Amino acid sequence: MGSKRLTSALLLFLLVSTGSSASHSNWRKKAREPCKTLVFYFHDIIYNGHNAKNATAAIVGAPSWGNRTILAGQDHFGDLVVFDDPITLDNNLHSTPVGRAQGFYIYDKKDIFTAWLGFSFVFNSTEHKGSINFAGADPLMNKTRDISVIGGTGDFFMSRGVATLMTDAFEGDVYFRLRVDIKLYECW
Repeated sequence: MGSKRLTSALLLFLLVSTGSSASHSNWRKKAREPCKTLVFYFHDIIYNGHNAKNATAAIVGAPSWGNRTILAGQDHFGDLVVFDDPITLDNNLHSTPVGRAQGFYIYDKKDIFTAWLGFSFVFNSTEHKGSINFAGADPLMNKTRDISVIGGTGDFFMSRGVATLMTDAFEGDVYFRLRVDIKLYECW
């Protein structure tokens, strides 16, 4: 009777472990092929005390050695910036926007130029309706950086994937443009 239990337990263990590794390998195959790829550009114009009419981002929190008009020294550590930036299909700031990039970034390290991002692409074009939500660390000195796509609404309901960011252009501390290559691995 003891050996039957041991044999049954061993057989059950083998079935469970075989089934979970098979489903894990199937998941890995699916993850290699995105169900949707998209490329957008977003244009960030930080308020600097003189450009209120054109600014799409503003410093809303600053460390004691900084202020809310000019980004702080020490790799901008401690600055919290909120933005409402146009999204375009090409790298021209004056192209017709297909939506808005809305959210914030926090410069979160003293010794390395890096930020943490939390934002959404909110679409208003005839091609896309809804939003894509992003979050993650952005080590700005790397040529390309990956952040997580953590969800969405409308055409992008519950989408998940990865967005590769690349700084496409910048003008000092006032303007930068990001190219965002999105690969969605969960599409509904």
